[in-house]
Amino acid sequence: MTEHDHGNDLEKISNPNSFLTNLNVFVGKWRTEGIVKDRTSGSTIRLRATDTYEWLPGGFFLIHHVDGHIGVAEVKAIEIIGFDEASQMYFTHSFDNQRSRGNYQANLQDAVWTITGTSERFSGIFSDDFNTLSGRWELLNESSEWEQWMDITLTRIVS
Repeated sequence: MTEHDHGNDLEKISNPNSFLTNLNVFVGKWRTEGIVKDRTSGSTIRLRATDTYEWLPGGFFLIHHVDGHIGVAEVKAIEIIGFDEASQMYFTHSFDNQRSRGNYQANLQDAVWTITGTSERFSGIFSDDFNTLSGRWELLNESSEWEQWMDITLTRIVS
């Protein structure tokens, strides 16, 4: 490899692609509210959280912090969002204080944000001004059918 070739590789590495910069719509602090459906009883519980999205220096990974409550249970989580060139898809890895972890593929098409895992999926749509994201999480049940889990709305907190 010549110095010139090496320089081109470094230039490619140091410039995030447009797929990553499309995630700028998330950057900032959001108030999250919603309803979570208990799979066993069918009852619902309120969800309230603050979600914060910020770029890891370099601009290749978006870090998402969750600080909230589902009912009285505290929920703290971190998610890392990036872009896989080979599959042309976003990926996310999440971890929370309940020992849960998730690996997902995601897509941002126009104003629609979708996340898909093996047993969970989300579909949401941004408002015209991109200051609200409303959507639904679903879980795969024992019959391999998707059922409602959470309806949530994230509203950007403008400081």
